Amino acid sequence: MSDKSFSVIGSYKTKNNVERAASFIFAFFAFFAVLSVFSITFYMIISGTPAIFHVGLKDIIFGTVWKPTAAQPSFGILYAILTSIVGTFFAILIGVPIGVLTAVFLAETAPKQLACIVRPAVELLAGIPSVVYGLLGILILNPLIYKMEVAIYKGSPTHQFTGGSNLISAVLVLAIMILPTVINISESALNAVPKHYKQASLALGATHIQTIFKVIIPAAKSGIVTAIVLGVGRAIGEAMAISLVAGNGANAPFPFNSVRFLTTAVVNEMSYATGTHKDVLFTIGLVLFVFIMVINLVLSRVMKGGKNDAVR
Repeated sequence: MSDKSFSVIGSYKTKNNVERAASFIFAFFAFFAVLSVFSITFYMIISGTPAIFHVGLKDIIFGTVWKPTAAQPSFGILYAILTSIVGTFFAILIGVPIGVLTAVFLAETAPKQLACIVRPAVELLAGIPSVVYGLLGILILNPLIYKMEVAIYKGSPTHQFTGGSNLISAVLVLAIMILPTVINISESALNAVPKHYKQASLALGATHIQTIFKVIIPAAKSGIVTAIVLGVGRAIGEAMAISLVAGNGANAPFPFNSVRFLTTAVVNEMSYATGTHKDVLFTIGLVLFVFIMVINLVLSRVMKGGKNDAVR
Protein backbone atom coordinates (compact mmCIF):
# COMPACT_ATOMS: atom_id res chain seq x y z
CA MET A 1 0.00 0.00 0.00
CA SER A 2 1.67 3.18 -1.19
CA ASP A 3 1.62 6.32 0.88
CA LYS A 4 0.04 9.31 -0.81
CA SER A 5 0.28 12.85 0.41
CA PHE A 6 -3.01 14.65 0.89
CA SER A 7 -3.37 18.42 0.66
CA VAL A 8 -6.37 20.22 2.13
CA ILE A 9 -5.78 23.15 -0.16
CA GLY A 10 -5.37 21.05 -3.26
CA SER A 11 -3.87 21.94 -6.59
CA TYR A 12 -4.49 25.13 -8.51
CA LYS A 13 -6.84 23.32 -10.86
CA THR A 14 -8.91 21.95 -8.00
CA LYS A 15 -9.11 25.35 -6.35
CA ASN A 16 -10.12 26.93 -9.63
CA ASN A 17 -12.92 24.42 -10.09
CA VAL A 18 -14.13 25.01 -6.54
CA GLU A 19 -14.15 28.77 -7.12
CA ARG A 20 -16.15 28.37 -10.32
CA ALA A 21 -18.62 26.02 -8.67
CA ALA A 22 -19.07 28.38 -5.71
CA SER A 23 -19.55 31.35 -8.02
CA PHE A 24 -22.17 29.42 -9.99
CA ILE A 25 -24.03 28.43 -6.80
CA PHE A 26 -24.02 32.00 -5.48
CA ALA A 27 -25.21 33.36 -8.83
CA PHE A 28 -27.94 30.72 -9.01
CA PHE A 29 -29.37 31.60 -5.62
CA ALA A 30 -29.12 35.32 -6.34
CA PHE A 31 -30.98 34.76 -9.61
CA PHE A 32 -33.56 32.63 -7.78
CA ALA A 33 -34.19 35.45 -5.28
CA VAL A 34 -34.65 38.00 -8.06
CA LEU A 35 -36.84 35.56 -10.00
CA SER A 36 -39.04 35.09 -6.95
CA VAL A 37 -39.63 38.84 -6.68
CA PHE A 38 -40.45 39.15 -10.39
CA SER A 39 -42.69 36.07 -10.26
CA ILE A 40 -44.69 37.45 -7.33
CA THR A 41 -44.93 40.84 -9.05
CA PHE A 42 -46.09 39.25 -12.32
CA TYR A 43 -48.64 37.05 -10.56
CA MET A 44 -50.08 39.95 -8.55
CA ILE A 45 -50.41 42.08 -11.69
CA ILE A 46 -52.05 39.28 -13.68
CA SER A 47 -54.45 38.42 -10.85
CA GLY A 48 -55.18 41.95 -9.70
CA THR A 49 -55.80 43.81 -12.95
CA PRO A 50 -58.93 42.00 -14.31
CA ALA A 51 -61.14 43.58 -11.64
CA ILE A 52 -59.72 47.01 -12.48
CA PHE A 53 -60.89 46.67 -16.08
CA HIS A 54 -64.21 45.09 -15.12
CA VAL A 55 -65.24 47.33 -12.21
CA GLY A 56 -63.10 50.39 -12.85
CA LEU A 57 -60.08 51.71 -10.99
CA LYS A 58 -61.95 54.79 -9.76
CA ASP A 59 -64.85 52.77 -8.36
CA ILE A 60 -62.49 50.42 -6.52
CA ILE A 61 -59.89 52.85 -5.16
CA PHE A 62 -62.16 55.80 -4.43
CA GLY A 63 -65.41 54.01 -3.67
CA THR A 64 -66.59 54.07 -0.06
CA VAL A 65 -69.24 51.34 -0.19
CA TRP A 66 -68.24 47.69 0.16
CA LYS A 67 -71.20 45.41 -0.67
CA PRO A 68 -69.76 42.65 -2.87
CA THR A 69 -72.72 40.28 -2.48
CA ALA A 70 -75.56 42.79 -2.94
CA ALA A 71 -77.93 42.74 -5.92
CA GLN A 72 -76.06 45.82 -7.16
CA PRO A 73 -72.56 45.04 -5.84
CA SER A 74 -70.15 47.77 -4.79
CA PHE A 75 -66.42 47.20 -4.38
CA GLY A 76 -65.13 50.45 -2.89
CA ILE A 77 -62.01 50.00 -0.75
CA LEU A 78 -61.18 53.63 0.03
CA TYR A 79 -61.99 53.23 3.73
CA ALA A 80 -59.89 50.05 3.91
CA ILE A 81 -56.96 51.87 2.28
CA LEU A 82 -57.27 54.83 4.64
CA THR A 83 -57.60 52.49 7.63
CA SER A 84 -54.44 50.62 6.66
CA ILE A 85 -52.53 53.89 6.24
CA VAL A 86 -53.83 55.50 9.44
CA GLY A 87 -53.55 52.33 11.51
CA THR A 88 -50.01 51.62 10.36
CA PHE A 89 -48.95 55.24 10.85
CA PHE A 90 -50.14 55.42 14.44
CA ALA A 91 -48.80 51.96 15.23
CA ILE A 92 -45.38 53.07 14.00
CA LEU A 93 -45.77 56.39 15.84
CA ILE A 94 -46.31 54.49 19.09
CA GLY A 95 -44.14 51.44 18.55
CA VAL A 96 -40.97 52.91 17.02
CA PRO A 97 -40.07 55.33 19.87
CA ILE A 98 -40.74 52.62 22.45
CA GLY A 99 -38.75 50.06 20.46
CA VAL A 100 -35.77 52.32 19.74
CA LEU A 101 -35.54 53.58 23.33
CA THR A 102 -35.78 49.99 24.60
CA ALA A 103 -32.96 49.06 22.22
CA VAL A 104 -30.90 51.98 23.57
CA PHE A 105 -31.61 50.78 27.10
CA LEU A 106 -30.47 47.23 26.32
CA ALA A 107 -27.40 48.32 24.35
CA GLU A 108 -26.14 51.21 26.46
CA THR A 109 -27.65 51.71 29.90
CA ALA A 110 -29.19 48.48 31.20
CA PRO A 111 -27.39 46.57 33.97
CA LYS A 112 -26.32 43.16 32.72
CA GLN A 113 -28.63 41.25 35.04
CA LEU A 114 -31.64 43.32 34.00
CA ALA A 115 -30.71 43.09 30.31
CA CYS A 116 -30.59 39.30 30.66
CA ILE A 117 -34.24 39.43 31.76
CA VAL A 118 -35.54 42.02 29.29
CA ARG A 119 -33.84 40.59 26.19
CA PRO A 120 -35.39 37.08 26.44
CA ALA A 121 -38.76 38.70 27.14
CA VAL A 122 -38.48 40.68 23.88
CA GLU A 123 -37.47 37.55 22.00
CA LEU A 124 -40.46 35.76 23.50
CA LEU A 125 -42.74 38.49 22.13
CA ALA A 126 -41.38 37.76 18.65
CA GLY A 127 -42.33 34.09 18.99
CA ILE A 128 -45.94 34.61 20.05
CA PRO A 129 -48.37 33.71 17.21
CA SER A 130 -50.52 36.48 15.78
CA VAL A 131 -53.74 34.77 16.83
CA VAL A 132 -52.61 34.89 20.48
CA TYR A 133 -52.15 38.67 20.22
CA GLY A 134 -55.66 38.85 18.83
CA LEU A 135 -57.13 36.71 21.61
CA LEU A 136 -55.39 38.78 24.28
CA GLY A 137 -56.71 41.89 22.57
CA ILE A 138 -60.27 40.55 22.73
CA LEU A 139 -60.01 39.43 26.36
CA ILE A 140 -58.01 42.33 27.85
CA LEU A 141 -57.80 45.33 25.53
CA ASN A 142 -61.28 45.46 24.01
CA PRO A 143 -63.13 45.62 27.36
CA LEU A 144 -60.91 48.51 28.48
CA ILE A 145 -61.44 50.40 25.23
CA TYR A 146 -65.18 49.74 25.46
CA LYS A 147 -65.31 51.33 28.92
CA MET A 148 -63.55 54.38 27.48
CA GLU A 149 -65.98 54.42 24.55
CA VAL A 150 -69.01 54.26 26.86
CA ALA A 151 -67.63 57.09 29.02
CA ILE A 152 -67.05 59.33 25.99
CA TYR A 153 -70.24 58.61 24.02
CA LYS A 154 -72.62 58.05 26.93
CA GLY A 155 -76.09 59.18 25.91
CA SER A 156 -75.13 59.74 22.26
CA PRO A 157 -78.06 58.84 19.96
CA THR A 158 -75.92 58.54 16.83
CA HIS A 159 -72.80 56.64 17.92
CA GLN A 160 -72.73 52.94 17.10
CA PHE A 161 -70.97 51.18 19.96
CA THR A 162 -68.33 48.65 18.95
CA GLY A 163 -67.76 46.73 22.15
CA GLY A 164 -64.12 47.83 22.04
CA SER A 165 -63.47 46.34 18.60
CA ASN A 166 -62.32 49.49 16.84
CA LEU A 167 -59.38 51.35 15.36
CA ILE A 168 -57.77 52.16 18.74
CA SER A 169 -57.61 48.48 19.69
CA ALA A 170 -56.12 47.58 16.30
CA VAL A 171 -53.46 50.31 16.55
CA LEU A 172 -52.41 49.24 20.05
CA VAL A 173 -52.16 45.58 19.06
CA LEU A 174 -50.09 46.47 15.98
CA ALA A 175 -47.81 48.70 18.06
CA ILE A 176 -47.11 45.81 20.43
CA MET A 177 -46.57 43.35 17.60
CA ILE A 178 -43.89 45.42 15.86
CA LEU A 179 -41.88 45.96 19.07
CA PRO A 180 -39.73 42.78 18.83
CA THR A 181 -38.70 43.58 15.25
CA VAL A 182 -37.82 47.20 16.02
CA ILE A 183 -36.03 46.38 19.29
CA ASN A 184 -33.91 43.49 18.02
CA ILE A 185 -32.74 45.12 14.80
CA SER A 186 -32.18 48.52 16.43
CA GLU A 187 -30.15 46.95 19.22
CA SER A 188 -27.99 45.10 16.69
CA ALA A 189 -27.45 48.39 14.81
CA LEU A 190 -26.48 50.20 18.02
CA ASN A 191 -24.06 47.44 19.03
CA ALA A 192 -22.47 47.61 15.56
CA VAL A 193 -21.43 51.26 16.03
CA PRO A 194 -17.61 51.36 16.47
CA LYS A 195 -16.64 51.78 20.11
CA HIS A 196 -14.21 54.58 19.35
CA TYR A 197 -17.14 56.81 18.35
CA LYS A 198 -18.42 56.66 21.91
CA GLN A 199 -14.95 56.95 23.42
CA ALA A 200 -14.13 60.01 21.31
CA SER A 201 -17.40 61.70 22.27
CA LEU A 202 -16.87 61.07 25.96
CA ALA A 203 -13.26 62.25 25.70
CA LEU A 204 -14.48 65.56 24.26
CA GLY A 205 -16.61 66.12 27.34
CA ALA A 206 -20.03 64.91 26.21
CA THR A 207 -22.22 63.12 28.72
CA HIS A 208 -23.35 59.55 28.20
CA ILE A 209 -26.87 60.66 27.22
CA GLN A 210 -25.51 63.28 24.81
CA THR A 211 -23.27 60.64 23.26
CA ILE A 212 -26.21 58.27 22.79
CA PHE A 213 -28.47 60.79 21.05
CA LYS A 214 -25.83 62.86 19.20
CA VAL A 215 -23.37 60.16 18.16
CA ILE A 216 -24.51 56.55 18.56
CA ILE A 217 -28.10 56.79 17.30
CA PRO A 218 -27.16 58.89 14.22
CA ALA A 219 -24.37 56.41 13.44
CA ALA A 220 -26.86 53.54 13.67
CA LYS A 221 -29.53 55.32 11.61
CA SER A 222 -29.28 52.93 8.68
CA GLY A 223 -30.04 49.90 10.85
CA ILE A 224 -32.80 51.72 12.71
CA VAL A 225 -34.46 52.70 9.43
CA THR A 226 -34.27 49.05 8.38
CA ALA A 227 -36.04 48.14 11.61
CA ILE A 228 -38.74 50.69 10.83
CA VAL A 229 -39.18 49.32 7.30
CA LEU A 230 -39.63 45.79 8.63
CA GLY A 231 -41.97 47.10 11.30
CA VAL A 232 -44.08 48.83 8.67
CA GLY A 233 -44.17 45.62 6.66
CA ARG A 234 -45.28 43.66 9.72
CA ALA A 235 -47.98 46.22 10.53
CA ILE A 236 -49.37 46.49 6.99
CA GLY A 237 -49.26 42.74 6.39
CA GLU A 238 -50.82 41.66 9.68
CA ALA A 239 -54.26 40.10 9.31
CA MET A 240 -55.20 37.51 11.92
CA ALA A 241 -54.79 39.59 15.07
CA ILE A 242 -56.38 42.63 13.45
CA SER A 243 -59.40 40.68 12.23
CA LEU A 244 -60.09 39.76 15.87
CA VAL A 245 -59.84 43.23 17.43
CA ALA A 246 -60.74 45.76 14.71
CA GLY A 247 -64.43 44.89 14.28
CA ASN A 248 -64.32 44.28 10.50
CA GLY A 249 -66.64 47.13 9.57
CA ALA A 250 -66.14 49.04 6.32
CA ASN A 251 -66.14 52.44 8.00
CA ALA A 252 -64.00 55.58 7.98
CA PRO A 253 -60.90 55.26 10.19
CA PHE A 254 -62.06 57.22 13.23
CA PRO A 255 -60.82 56.12 16.66
CA PHE A 256 -64.00 54.47 17.94
CA ASN A 257 -65.24 53.11 14.61
CA SER A 258 -65.30 49.45 13.77
CA VAL A 259 -62.87 49.28 10.85
CA ARG A 260 -61.51 46.95 8.21
CA PHE A 261 -57.92 46.80 7.02
CA LEU A 262 -56.95 45.67 3.52
CA THR A 263 -55.53 42.43 4.87
CA THR A 264 -58.60 41.56 6.90
CA ALA A 265 -60.83 42.07 3.87
CA VAL A 266 -58.84 39.41 2.01
CA VAL A 267 -58.64 37.00 4.95
CA ASN A 268 -62.31 37.19 5.91
CA GLU A 269 -63.79 36.92 2.42
CA MET A 270 -61.42 34.93 0.22
CA SER A 271 -62.85 31.58 1.38
CA TYR A 272 -66.28 32.22 -0.12
CA ALA A 273 -65.61 34.88 -2.77
CA THR A 274 -66.32 34.06 -6.42
CA GLY A 275 -66.21 35.86 -9.74
CA THR A 276 -65.68 39.61 -9.62
CA HIS A 277 -65.67 39.57 -5.82
CA LYS A 278 -62.65 37.28 -5.82
CA ASP A 279 -60.92 39.33 -8.52
CA VAL A 280 -61.33 42.48 -6.40
CA LEU A 281 -59.73 40.70 -3.43
CA PHE A 282 -56.72 40.02 -5.65
CA THR A 283 -56.75 43.71 -6.54
CA ILE A 284 -56.60 44.49 -2.81
CA GLY A 285 -53.54 42.26 -2.63
CA LEU A 286 -52.02 44.21 -5.51
CA VAL A 287 -52.69 47.48 -3.68
CA LEU A 288 -50.94 46.09 -0.58
CA PHE A 289 -48.02 45.01 -2.72
CA VAL A 290 -47.72 48.50 -4.22
CA PHE A 291 -47.86 50.03 -0.73
CA ILE A 292 -44.94 47.95 0.44
CA MET A 293 -42.91 48.73 -2.68
CA VAL A 294 -43.53 52.47 -2.33
CA ILE A 295 -42.64 52.47 1.37
CA ASN A 296 -39.43 50.55 0.72
CA LEU A 297 -38.43 52.91 -2.10
CA VAL A 298 -39.16 56.03 -0.05
CA LEU A 299 -37.26 54.83 2.99
CA SER A 300 -34.38 53.66 0.80
CA ARG A 301 -34.13 57.16 -0.64
CA VAL A 302 -34.19 58.58 2.87
CA MET A 303 -31.36 56.27 3.90
CA LYS A 304 -29.31 57.20 0.83
CA GLY A 305 -29.92 60.88 1.50
CA GLY A 306 -28.71 60.44 5.06
CA LYS A 307 -25.56 58.68 3.89
CA ASN A 308 -24.83 61.45 1.38
CA ASP A 309 -25.26 64.08 4.09
CA ALA A 310 -22.94 62.15 6.35
CA VAL A 311 -20.30 61.98 3.61
CA ARG A 312 -20.54 65.74 3.04
